[in-house]
This record gives sequence, structure tokens and C-alpha cells, in this order.
Amino acid sequence: MAKIHITLQGKGGVGKSFIAAVIAQYRLTKGEKPLCVDIDPVNATFQGYAALDVHHLKIMEDDEINSRKFDDLIELLAPQTNAVVIDSGASSFVPLSHYIISNQIPALLTSLGHQLVIHTVIAGGQALLDTVSGFAHIAAQFPGETLFVVWINPYFGPIEQDGRGFEQMKAYLAHKERVSAITQIPQLKGETYGLDLSRMLQARLTFEEALAMDKLTIMTRQRLRIIQNLLFKQLECAMVI
Repeated sequence: MAKIHITLQGKGGVGKSFIAAVIAQYRLTKGEKPLCVDIDPVNATFQGYAALDVHHLKIMEDDEINSRKFDDLIELLAPQTNAVVIDSGASSFVPLSHYIISNQIPALLTSLGHQLVIHTVIAGGQALLDTVSGFAHIAAQFPGETLFVVWINPYFGPIEQDGRGFEQMKAYLAHKERVSAITQIPQLKGETYGLDLSRMLQARLTFEEALAMDKLTIMTRQRLRIIQNLLFKQLECAMVI
């Protein structure tokens, strides 16, 4: 059985591609080469990671899902035995979610021996309400065989509403039985950890590539190693990944 990991969130720029890249890298540390697919119709950031050998499929046409292109995606997924990591775009959030649900894709994947795992982001600051709403929407609409992993990203501000953290919010409490794991992205700002990670992401480098670069200072590599360990230890506890 292959787990089909897909990022879904209607707010752009909140870290979906970063999450896809982290999942793929984590699976590589387990000796498994995941199939990586970028279906973002606007910003194919995930495809930029050369080390991850990401396929790019254009499944959108005129703001709608192209059924034949989506057929190609399913044909690509069907024979997989290793994990699959799919990064989707904010602009395709509504049509893609609707298409997956209306065509009973989670049940289809189950019948093929696979399991759909949706990774969604809760971001702070001005993105908080939009990302919480996006989570509530898909958690309410997707069928029971779909698993959810929530990623908390405090980069844009605290994950807090009326003094309540995400796990105390109504959206989470109403759908907490759907959430298999919550992964905390560390708050990385400033001239050290934040800048080092930002430069690595801008260059579309994996942790392994960056840690092997002698031109980076010893402490830069140490900070990146710490970030990698923080993330991978959480994924180790998330049995669905």
C-alpha cells in the first residue's frame, strides 16, 4: 500500500511546497524514493527541487480541472508501491477539492490499495482565519477514509484566536477526530536560523544537499541540521507519514 500525500490549502504562500519537500526528504531517509508530483498551476515551486526528481503535471485548464489530465495523474499513482508526495496550488484548492470529492477519489485510491493523506497548513497573522477556514472546509467535506495532517506555521504570526491556540479553536474541536497528527514548524525568524533556512529554500536545496556544502559555514550547517531534526522527529511520531 502506498500513502498518497497531498498538500491542500486555499491560502497561498503559507508553506505547502516546503511541507511537500520535507515529507519527500523524510521518506528518503527511510530508504524509500517517493514519487513527487507538482500540480500547482501557477507556482511550480516543488518542481524546483532537482534532487527530488519532481514531475510536473498541469491538471488545470481555465480555472477548472482537466479531466483527462487528472486521469493521467491517477494512472501515475495506481502502480505505486512507495509513498507519493503531491504539491497543489492555492488557486486550484476549490476546484481540486470538489473534483476529488465528487469523483470519489479517496475510495478509488483505497480500492487500489492506497491511502490518501491530506496535509494542510494553519498559518498565523493575517492568514490565520483563511487557513483555519480552509481546514474546516476540507475536514467537513472529505470522506472518512481520508487522513489529515495539520502543519502549524507561526512564521507570519502566532496561531491564536481570542486567546485560544489551534487545538482549542472551534474548527479543530469540530473535526479533531479527522486529524491523525499535528506537526509544528518551528518559528524561525532572525539572522540565524530563519535566514539560513530561507536561503536554503530559495535555492531549492534539500537538507542533505545543504549539509554537504563546504561553502556554508559550520554553524549554518549546524542550524540547518537542528531544523531538520526538529521536523523529522515529529514526522517519526506521525505514523501516517
